[in-house]
Amino acid sequence: MITELGHLALWIALAAALVQSIVPLWGTRARSASAMRVADTAAQVQFLGAAAAFGALTWAYVVSDFSLANVIMNSHSSKPMLYKVTGVWANHEGSMLLWVLMLALFGVLISVFGRMIPVVMRSTVLAVQAMIGVGFYLFILLTSNPFLRVASPPLDGQGMNPLLQDPGVAFHPPLLYLGYVGFSTAFSFAVAALITGRVDPAWARWMRPWVLIAWSGLTAGIALGSWWSYYELGWGGFWFWDPVENASFMPWLIGTALLHSAIVVEKRNALLKWTILLSILTFSLSLIGTFLVRSGILSSVHAFATDPGRGAFILALLIIYVGGALMLYTWRAATIGEGGVFSIWSRESGLLVNNMGLTAATGVVFVGTLYPLGLELFNGAKITVGAPYFNQAFLPVFGFIMFAAGIGPFLSWKRARPAVVLKKTAFGLAVTVLLTAGVALAFGLRDAVGLFGLFIALWLAVATLQDLAARAGLPRVSPGVALRRIAGLPRSAWGLYLGHLGLAIAAAGVVAVSVWKEEAIQTVAFGTPVEVGPYAFTLDKVENSTGPNYQTSIATVTVSRGGTTLVTLHPERRFYPVEGQPTTEAGIATMWHGDIYAVLGDPDGRGGFVTRYYYNPGVPWMWFGALMMTLAALVSLTDRRLRIGAPARRLAAQPAE
Repeated sequence: MITELGHLALWIALAAALVQSIVPLWGTRARSASAMRVADTAAQVQFLGAAAAFGALTWAYVVSDFSLANVIMNSHSSKPMLYKVTGVWANHEGSMLLWVLMLALFGVLISVFGRMIPVVMRSTVLAVQAMIGVGFYLFILLTSNPFLRVASPPLDGQGMNPLLQDPGVAFHPPLLYLGYVGFSTAFSFAVAALITGRVDPAWARWMRPWVLIAWSGLTAGIALGSWWSYYELGWGGFWFWDPVENASFMPWLIGTALLHSAIVVEKRNALLKWTILLSILTFSLSLIGTFLVRSGILSSVHAFATDPGRGAFILALLIIYVGGALMLYTWRAATIGEGGVFSIWSRESGLLVNNMGLTAATGVVFVGTLYPLGLELFNGAKITVGAPYFNQAFLPVFGFIMFAAGIGPFLSWKRARPAVVLKKTAFGLAVTVLLTAGVALAFGLRDAVGLFGLFIALWLAVATLQDLAARAGLPRVSPGVALRRIAGLPRSAWGLYLGHLGLAIAAAGVVAVSVWKEEAIQTVAFGTPVEVGPYAFTLDKVENSTGPNYQTSIATVTVSRGGTTLVTLHPERRFYPVEGQPTTEAGIATMWHGDIYAVLGDPDGRGGFVTRYYYNPGVPWMWFGALMMTLAALVSLTDRRLRIGAPARRLAAQPAE
């Protein structure tokens, strides 16, 4: 009965989305305030319907209702409760239900917390949000219904992919969807601006909080997925340039450009058309990611579906939404003003260079990801575009972006003095060179590429701290005065500093592990030490045990340095009988400078085991930097100016009918 109510609630959500997409737009044309305010009520009804449907499916998983085909395919009565719940979105149908729930959630949040937005703009934004929802509700109900029952329910289910039975990946999809779907708000604000003809600093301020929420969610989701890949797959790496990994990375890159461009609109009323276009492209890349995962054209651990019919449906939605928005942009762009002017030496120009670099980086990833797929669809030829292409094409562009990001804060709005900018830059570069040389000498680093990458990361950190010191008045004022000035900085400024420092720290970690990683793969007997960099790994024993729904072999590996034992690792090799699949659980010890990492492989039949040992310098910095970037967006979100927004134009002064 509960599942039938969930199915009904999904239809109710669709009906509410239809009302929300039609009535408010009619109200804007008829100047009917009551019709426009229907958007708020419909958004709330839509959210309640989507939440009820999602809750009903969750209940079916919790109680192991094997009368539902979705539960049969993706659950088992012996699964731990955490994975029964997270199994709801660890499949195609359930994940799409989470997708529309997130969409409805953003709609209801705009209706509740966007009261300072004029009703004409708010109702138009919510109508566009609902149009997106209509397409995806139809997609679920017509092609991917999670509430389909079977005539003869089995006694138990088929289980879930063991790789997904992990706390890290359990929360990875919701955070990714917070970003993927959250960028729909930027799309809706852009289309609403084109419809209403209003693009100004107030519009950018109304939009920016929602972009910050989406960007922070996507940042956390990508980092969590990378962390899961690092410790769960047992390969010692964190990023494979997999097409689905790239599908989440592209909207993050272009979304980062959008965040910076929106600042220019808000501060200087410039880059208006460009910001509208970025808003459309960011969500377009999110839709492309959704298409890649569900079209059946990819074979990946990340892919949910292999049904080309479903992929064709999403492709049609992508063409309708993206094509329609770009056509509207082409038609209405001429009505958008040019905005404020600025010189080449200005912060506006610096942010524009930032945008161009991020767009170019997105293009590099886009071509490397989609070209092989397009070529295969066109003539059946299979080619692989792997790490060498991305490392050689993407990393120099992103290095330039980071270098430019260090110069940006030294530039003034509208017009900067070149001599002052060059003086500040020269001082920061000199400090960075000394720091890089000091690190190289202290740790005996020789690789030129690695040292250059470390130089870029240190430069961004030095430039960020240099700008913070300048805003505090150092060295002209006393430390007490400087601390008071720092404490009084706007939270959006703190968000900028935390974000740039987080990026610098994460980049330093990426450089360190990519260039100076040490590894050894071998078959060893018990008690035989293996040297990996400065560490000696010794396999002491392997014991068999059982978990909640798996069998496991747990190794004991002692790691020493200079004859002194540092840590004991316990890598595992698990086997899930229901699914018939093995997995690995790496043994990892984290220190401030890196990770000691061990993986247990197959037995060799002669008393030994295949083992993989790694020393991964800089890895903890990556996760810490990603956490700082996520927190940076949330800190910016608490800025009073974004909470209050711009003053609203009251429609009450106009005729209601």
